[in-house]
Amino acid sequence: MPVHSSPLHSSYDAVIVGGGHNGLVAAAYLARAGRSVLVLERAAATGGAAVSTRPFAGVDARLSRYSYLVSLLPGKIVRDLGIAFSVRRRTVSSYTPAGSGGLLVGAGRTRESFAALTGDEREYTAWRDFHAMTARVARRVFPTLTGPLPTRGELRERIDDERAWRLLFEEPLGVAVEEWFSHDLVRGVVLTDALIGTFADAHDPSLIQNRCFLYHVIGGGTGDWDVPVGGMGALTDALAAAARDAGAEIVTRHEATAIETDGTDARVAFRALAADGAGRAEGAVGARRVLVNASPTELAALLGEEPPPAVEGAQFKVNMVVRRLPRLRDHSVDPRDAFAGTFHVSEGYTALARAYREAASGRLPGAPPSELYCHSLTDPSILGPRLAAEGCQTLTLFGLHTPARLFAGDHDATRAALLAATLAELDTHLEEPIESCLATDENGEPCVEAKSPLDLERELRLPGGHIFHRDLAFPYADDAPAGRWGVATRHPNVLLCGAGAVRGGGVSGIPGHNAAMAALGH
Repeated sequence: MPVHSSPLHSSYDAVIVGGGHNGLVAAAYLARAGRSVLVLERAAATGGAAVSTRPFAGVDARLSRYSYLVSLLPGKIVRDLGIAFSVRRRTVSSYTPAGSGGLLVGAGRTRESFAALTGDEREYTAWRDFHAMTARVARRVFPTLTGPLPTRGELRERIDDERAWRLLFEEPLGVAVEEWFSHDLVRGVVLTDALIGTFADAHDPSLIQNRCFLYHVIGGGTGDWDVPVGGMGALTDALAAAARDAGAEIVTRHEATAIETDGTDARVAFRALAADGAGRAEGAVGARRVLVNASPTELAALLGEEPPPAVEGAQFKVNMVVRRLPRLRDHSVDPRDAFAGTFHVSEGYTALARAYREAASGRLPGAPPSELYCHSLTDPSILGPRLAAEGCQTLTLFGLHTPARLFAGDHDATRAALLAATLAELDTHLEEPIESCLATDENGEPCVEAKSPLDLERELRLPGGHIFHRDLAFPYADDAPAGRWGVATRHPNVLLCGAGAVRGGGVSGIPGHNAAMAALGH
């Protein structure tokens, strides 16, 4: 079934606002259950932040421009919807350079690498035991994410490990990191999972860092972060096809502008957009239920309600295509191993704390922390034949502790300065500047693009550039009116199916699944 140029009917069982991956999951489930479904997507194509694109003119590399790895997508959703999508395990978990050496986790070298870095077996034993603990928690928590929302007490009983509960759910994560590990570099590598898109100190009393950490170690019941074969767009293309095949209508370049509801029936107003983004027509459709695959901030605007507290993102995304992987100062590690996993730069425990303090005081970090990985090493299908034959590779960099507030002045100059500083910090671990390895596009320009939080706000309408739409929540019921599935709003027939739902965040499809289950009365 094609993508439609306008809605075919005046009313639907469900109207879904936003065609990101969660909206597409909800659409597919509802259509397969026999409901009439309309998806309104503002952009020219579906996918939201989970898309593949060729950002460099004349360069046939399909990059996962925004979201880029998969961990939290349940196999249940893939099986239920029958989508043709797969992920591939990386051969290396991570590499962190340190002086003339470094810490390599994976490739059968983890134990010897710990010993070479720390001088004995104690940190390796602590690492093994700590991750055994988080793996036990993952096996208990992950299956709950696609079921009704448990209470705090029910989740605690299910985990059945009081020490793990204390370390992950009750005390700032810094306590656990310092209790288990003594080496600064090892502590930092552990902490990074708590800081993805999250601006926090290890000892933040709000436990925002704990919530981020939890979602980064429970995916699939293992905590593994895998490479989407074909790029992230392969997932959303498959989801869109599944929704259309089940009978859902998908209408692109249609921006929802308002939602009116009496709790039983709803009306969704929209504006049709021309290719340049200008409005060309207005209309409205009726709906028994409205599922909003957008942020809580956007939801409030659509309903004409008071917005939630402002949030801000804190990440710096850089996409690159290189002619070859750069040579390392550490000759004991092949660059193909170092960049196959997560390559940590300036992410020691002390360095992360210093970068946080600098950013909190309104300054760009002097040594910007970041992490990179090479998608094309694990999945070369994203490269065109000529690029693959020439040995080109992709590099994805994700910077930490760069809150949106830092870009409030001269945005472009600040972004350029941060890009230069971030690449210079990477260069300290390389035998050749990364810029000397960059491929060039058909205009002779280097293949590198950088996205600040404000870029993400402008391009994707993420509030403040926050990749999770708002701060993550623990995966249990609290005092918020999230309802049985964690997707409820104050209006009975309006549901939140985006990353801002309880148990949202990341490329998971979980909020879409859960909103569909709520809409179906499960």
